[in-house]
Amino acid sequence: MSASASPSAPQPRPRTGVWLIGARGSVATTVVTGCAAIAAGLHPPTGMVTETPAFADSGLPALADLVFGGHDTLDCPLPKRAETLTAGGVLPPGVATAVASELAAADREIRPGGPTRGDTRTEAELIDAFAADIRDFTRRHGLERTVVVNVASTEPASEGRADAPLPASTLYALAALRAGCPYVNFTPSEGMHHPVAAREAERSGLPYAGRDGKTGQTLLRAVLGPMFAQRALTVRAWSGTNLLGGGDGAALADPAAAAAKNAGKERVLADTLGTVPEGEVHIDDVPALGDWKTAWDHIAFDGFLGTRMVLQTIWQGCDSALAAPLVLDLARLTARAHEAGLSGPLAPLGFYFKDPQGDGPASLGEQFAALVGWGERLSSADAGSSGSESAHSESAHSESAGSDSAGSESADSVAEGRS
Repeated sequence: MSASASPSAPQPRPRTGVWLIGARGSVATTVVTGCAAIAAGLHPPTGMVTETPAFADSGLPALADLVFGGHDTLDCPLPKRAETLTAGGVLPPGVATAVASELAAADREIRPGGPTRGDTRTEAELIDAFAADIRDFTRRHGLERTVVVNVASTEPASEGRADAPLPASTLYALAALRAGCPYVNFTPSEGMHHPVAAREAERSGLPYAGRDGKTGQTLLRAVLGPMFAQRALTVRAWSGTNLLGGGDGAALADPAAAAAKNAGKERVLADTLGTVPEGEVHIDDVPALGDWKTAWDHIAFDGFLGTRMVLQTIWQGCDSALAAPLVLDLARLTARAHEAGLSGPLAPLGFYFKDPQGDGPASLGEQFAALVGWGERLSSADAGSSGSESAHSESAHSESAGSDSAGSESADSVAEGRS
């Protein structure tokens, strides 16, 4: 640089929003706390696949550049929720105090969710209000983009009638489309799977992923199912029991919600074994367990010459600590997909889900290979045009994403027609 040249002012790094549905729950609180603690160097990024060398050059947003907000119907402040999780052994001692300012900042960005008891707003009004909250958050913070992630409690399956009310998860999914934001459904709730939202997602040109994060029992099933198939061992029965407390335990005490949860567990076995063996999964609410869960599987199988054998597994873990690193991975990967111009269901993210959207393998090993390969393609300069997983072209994305697109308007008009 010549002596007469003046140095240019440093440009601020682009930041990415993460808008959490269920923003005051245990998973969301652990996500915000963990992200701040890792960014500050207080803890290593254990459990985060995106922090491994395979994704070092994938162009993902840095953890320090994530900005959090969200919707919730609860009013417990995040710092208070973090105190409760610390007392329960979910968060390490001292971490919530060390990142108290980050928790308070995220808490200030949480807006009232819905619909709540006595709420007289129509579906169209709810979608519009939720979308306005997301757009306002993105604008005020000068964010490059915002990813909407559903981490709320599991809903019962919808009634299936054409005139039935849209579930809350679908209202939030439609609001994400309305705001021009990519969307991730970490829960078994319908969200973008509902036919109304699925149609609008197809029109929007936005990337989306889901559903139902694979954190424990089903993670093991995705490993063990292929093992039995590859060793030509006949599985006769596969039964399981889940004991869990906290919000998930209470939500899954509803048989309809439990059925929605178990559908993903059964799909993993069907896809990896080629059939669904005898047996069911029972989910029991044990409030004393808090955020901890125990999953037990009993697998009866035939060996050589019909010799009958049994494999039993016990998985004891903390649900929020298992889920939080996956949520951070998904937010970063989905943001990068949006930046790269990808759209439609992100099949390579099936690694993270029980019931993944898009076409892809079912075994965990094959899913991981697909994810790593996709991460390598994201690092290339022409990532937007090389993603064969995309359901739409990059040009479709550029025409429809970012503001009040045609797809967003359509999402609103659908709700108006139903109201």
